[in-house]
Amino acid sequence: MGRAFVFGDNVDTDQIVPAQHITSDDPEELAEHCFETLDDSFNDRFDDGDVVVAGTNFGSGSSREHAPIAIAGAGASAVVAESFSRIFYRNAINIGLPVFEIPAITDLVEAGDALSVDPAAGEVRNATTGETFSAESFPEFIQEILDAGGLVEYGQQLDSSD
Repeated sequence: MGRAFVFGDNVDTDQIVPAQHITSDDPEELAEHCFETLDDSFNDRFDDGDVVVAGTNFGSGSSREHAPIAIAGAGASAVVAESFSRIFYRNAINIGLPVFEIPAITDLVEAGDALSVDPAAGEVRNATTGETFSAESFPEFIQEILDAGGLVEYGQQLDSSD
């Protein structure tokens, strides 16, 4: 269970982690700069298990993996948005960060609401309001990538099973 941190529409990758800070791919280092241009206290307030909630077109901009790495490094249990940039969505899955598309989620969740996520069921539960929201569940192979912790870890599991 984590708190909701709510952002609006068109949050691009430079707003998630500014370009001048992508000299590293270390999750903890990137997390130090996560959302700093939108909320300069984000890093001080965001805790492991908290959830990023956003409007449409989340993660637009560049195709670099640094944006979802920064969010995962900050300890997010998931990102829930009304829609995602295609490249951000796939990069998030590749690094093991669950992402859920739920229409009108920014109208249904307020900053600070207590949320729990169930990637296998495709559900987000708002414990503050008692509502449960459903996203499309992931296809089996994507769920396996998420369960493994990302694409690299998934590939390592496949190699070790040979």
